[in-house]
Amino acid sequence: MKKEIKKIVFISLLILNIACGGNDSKEVKDTVNEDSKKVVEKTDLNNWNVSFLLDLSDRINPEKYPNESLDYYKRDVGYINSVAQVFSSHLGAKKNRSMDDKIQLYFDPEPLSSEINSISKKLKYHITKGNITPDLLDEIKNTYANSPIEIYNLAIEDGQYVGSDTWKFFKNKVKDYCVDEAYRNVLIILTDGYVYHESTKIKEENLSTYITPETIRRDHLNDSKWKTKFDEGNFGFIPLDLDLSNLEILVIGINPDVKNPYEEDVIKAYWTTWFEKMNVKKFEIKNADLPSNMENIIKDFLINH
Repeated sequence: MKKEIKKIVFISLLILNIACGGNDSKEVKDTVNEDSKKVVEKTDLNNWNVSFLLDLSDRINPEKYPNESLDYYKRDVGYINSVAQVFSSHLGAKKNRSMDDKIQLYFDPEPLSSEINSISKKLKYHITKGNITPDLLDEIKNTYANSPIEIYNLAIEDGQYVGSDTWKFFKNKVKDYCVDEAYRNVLIILTDGYVYHESTKIKEENLSTYITPETIRRDHLNDSKWKTKFDEGNFGFIPLDLDLSNLEILVIGINPDVKNPYEEDVIKAYWTTWFEKMNVKKFEIKNADLPSNMENIIKDFLINH
């Protein structure tokens, strides 16, 4: 009889422990879910982290590449202004307590001009609930409306077009500079599509860190069979071991050499395959159109996400 009582007590205690353990598991699970929910909620606040990467190579030289409609550097300025306007509208639609947004501008390599670098620092803003005021919103609008043209004018006056080391920027800086896990990250790249810098010339079979009109001609990607050659020859930028699934990229300003009717397709194939290998989920690559024509495209890209 005593043995049976002990057995019943033991079984009762075992059931009680399991029940308590089950509650502990539920509490742990609820805690994990709550923590996950907090992360999602922070992302769902729609906090933007917008970055520009400017190509200050000789593509902006109005003497070397004149355009009767509008100089290419002035188009860049128009694109920047369009992005800044959408960014400002985004801020204006948010409640102050949910403010946590960033906007900044980069180059690679950095210009030799200390004036240009000084101006670029003034274009870096982190807007939070602690510093948001109507005056700050006006300042952002005015700074982005006026300062970019100063950068281009100084670069043109200086005449030291340092090239475009976009591949190296992605390799060494894009994750640190342009990606924050708590934000919606957007990178706007203003470039003609060609990439070249003297200090970063790497070639691994048909993959490289650069693309120029000369390399496209050299690789015979200038006829109707370019796609077959591109795919079978494994052409493109050297892939980087990066996961950029949390970065959206808008490339604006593609300006292919008109002597090759397939140049635009080749340039876009280089960029597309590169982005896809880095797991970029959302990207668009647009030509150097007039800013008034690009305005809605920029707005749609930023608003629809």
